[in-house]
This record gives sequence, C-alpha cells and structure tokens, in this order.
Amino acid sequence: MSAPELVLVLRYRKAVTYGFHALLGALGEHETRTRYEVRFGETVQETARHIREAGDVRTLVLWSFYSPDAAALADELKQIRALADGPRVTHLAGGVHATAEPVQTLDAGWDMAAIGEGESTLLSLVDAKGDPAGITGLAYRDATGKLIRTGKAKQRPLDDFPGFALKWDRFNALEITRGCIYACRFCQTPFMFSARFRHRSLANVRWHVDQMRARGLRDVRFITPTALSYGTQTDEPDLAAVEELLASCREGIGPNGRVFFGSFPSEIRPEHVSREALRLVKKYCDNNNIIVGAQSGSDRVLDAAKRGHGVEEVKRAARLGIEEGFRINVDMIFGMPGEGEQDVADSLKLARELAELGARIHAHTFMPLPGTPWRDAPAGDVDPETIREVDRLSQRGALYGHWQKQRDHAARLAAAAEAYPRPGRSRTLLPTVPPRAAADEGCSTC
Repeated sequence: MSAPELVLVLRYRKAVTYGFHALLGALGEHETRTRYEVRFGETVQETARHIREAGDVRTLVLWSFYSPDAAALADELKQIRALADGPRVTHLAGGVHATAEPVQTLDAGWDMAAIGEGESTLLSLVDAKGDPAGITGLAYRDATGKLIRTGKAKQRPLDDFPGFALKWDRFNALEITRGCIYACRFCQTPFMFSARFRHRSLANVRWHVDQMRARGLRDVRFITPTALSYGTQTDEPDLAAVEELLASCREGIGPNGRVFFGSFPSEIRPEHVSREALRLVKKYCDNNNIIVGAQSGSDRVLDAAKRGHGVEEVKRAARLGIEEGFRINVDMIFGMPGEGEQDVADSLKLARELAELGARIHAHTFMPLPGTPWRDAPAGDVDPETIREVDRLSQRGALYGHWQKQRDHAARLAAAAEAYPRPGRSRTLLPTVPPRAAADEGCSTC
C-alpha cells in the first residue's frame, strides 16, 4: 500500500463522537485521489504519538468541542504541541464554538476554525491534501497574520452523507433532523444550522437501521432538536410522518432490537405532547421515559427567550405523560437573563409541582453561549435560597443534573465574551422589559 499523503488525527473524546462519526461517514463514502489515513487519539499522549508517527507527512489534527469545554481543550492543545509539533501539522477546530467564535478559537492556539457544517469542508480539505486555499467554511490567518474568512460551508441535505462511520465501524444515535425553527435565544443549534428543519428521509433512515442490524447492533436512538417535529416544516407535529418513521425503524431493527424516541439524546417540546403522540411512542418504542423541554416556570422568561410555549403546556405535558405510563424528565434552566425574584419563585413552584406529579427535574444553569442572541448576557446567577431549594429536590430524587458545574462554565464564557465584545452590542440590552416587547425585539444573529 502506498504511503499516505495526508494523515488525519482525531482528538477523539466521548463527548463529541457523534460529530466525528458524521464527518467520517461522509469521508468514507467520498471518492478522492488523496491517499490518507485516519488515526484516533483518545488521550493527549496518544494524539501526540500519532502526530509524531506521521513524520513529515502533512497532518491535520481535528478537534471538536462545545463552548463550555473550550478553555480546557485549549490547555490540551498546548500540551499536545509541546509533545509533538512541526511545520506540516495543522490543528483544525470545528463545532458550535469554533463556528460562533472563530477569532477567539484562533487566538487560543488553533491554526484553523471550521465555520458551519463540517462535512463538505473536510472533504475539500482531504482533496486538497490539507491546503485551505479556496475552501469555504474556514477561518485562519495567512503568513502575514491577516485574518482570512471564507464564509460558511455549503449546507447539503442530510441524505447526502451517512450519519455514522461504517468504514471505521463507529456508530451512534442517528441524526434525523438538523436545524430548528424555534430559535430560542439561549440555544446554539438554530444559529449554527439555520432556523429551519432539514430532515433525513424515511428511506435513508431505514437504510441506516438496516446497516445497524446487519452488524448486530440492537438499539436505535435519534439526534434531533425536537423529536415530534420530524417530517414537518412548521410548529405543528406531523404524527403520520412520525408513525412512518417509528414503524419502519421498529421493523428494520427486528424483534431483538429496541427503538428509543423522545428520550436522550433528544427531547420533546411540551406543546407537542398529546395522548396520540405518547401512544405512538408506546406502540413502537422501548423507552419508558421522555424528556420535555420546559426551561423556566415563568411565562415572562419563556416569552423573552422566544420559547414559543408557556408554563401551562409544560404542566399538561407532564400530566399526560405520567398518565400514559412514562417517567417524565423536565429540563429547566436557572439563572436566565433578566430573571427577577418572582420569576425564580415561579420556576421553583413549577419544579415542586412537577415533582409532586412524579416528574424529575433536569436542572441546568444558564450559560451565555457564543453564537446565540444571549451571548452577551451575564453568567447565570443562582441565589443561595434557590440553591437550597434545588438541593432539597435533589435529595428527594426529584432533581438531577450538572447545574453546579455549569455555573463555573457560565462564568468563564461570560469572561470570554467580555474579552471579545461584538461591535454594537451592549450587555445591558437584556430581557428586563415586559414579556411581549421582549418577544417582539427580533433576533440580531438570524
């Protein structure tokens, strides 16, 4: 076998395997004249070893990370450079953080930042043997230090690329929808992938399930920002499309397989929960729990966040789910921008009511995520009394989550936002206004 012209080294971490598998799925189906190798670095030391072993061959080190992990990964990058580096080694960062903060990413030590969806960009880089010239979807600095931005990569239908890496035998939950029409102010998804739905076709989903079954895999799970939105382009669920999806997956995975829908790693919007929808899940799926996205117990805060639903829909969803025999897990975010004492009290009241019904609260602390309209908001501030109440719910087994760790992440993100201010943005322009006015402001980053 001929020597490679390009070595791809993945800083392969459990938290980001989905994204890497999607990239490798695209690469595995791609015809290219470039002779390349792919190596998986599961630790700092292993990543450095792969770089050293590549020798003088052009080496592209691929990184992917979420905003809360950016600082820790920048430290890892320094360690790896100290262990293995050279003029033919290029470190490329991708994912939502690199897309939202490319200059910050470059300043943290990466050579290039991938902007937007990575499949097309990676394939072009492989074809070009790692040379970024003329390739869209990148930000980098040239030899003079000038910042070069080539724009976002072209978005293509999900059916164009496999959802996991068959060539490398790497599997994950299947992405069936990319993008989101709801554009909640705290969420990075719609601002990276656009505020519209792009669904994988039913035939393509079934092809993936058939591939899984042929390899002895048993569990089918889905990646989607809102599970019951499959097949629709509006805010109304298309339950006929959902039933077709679930029935096909159920048949495809076979009698010894399992299908999970509306549970990790996806969720269901509260206003989409209905008896008919829940009974479809019960008919075709194996999960006994469902994740419902509530985010706040204050209608004022929900309005300001552009959630598109109110508190009553959350209560109704929990009641229906429990009546239909499901364990309901409700996502809630504490410390949202503009929260007042009454908003906090309303959220705690809702958490207690849901716990009394038998639901569990999945608690989060608000993080000002890059690329979102609330990027410049202060870090989530959870007052001592709220902490005590949350702790009481946790001790009862009615609440779980990494909300305390997220408080630290939020503080780091807020500090980074101050170091890289967006022109014309003021940290005081937050939703402390009445709810209807806040909802009508419009989105500055759409």
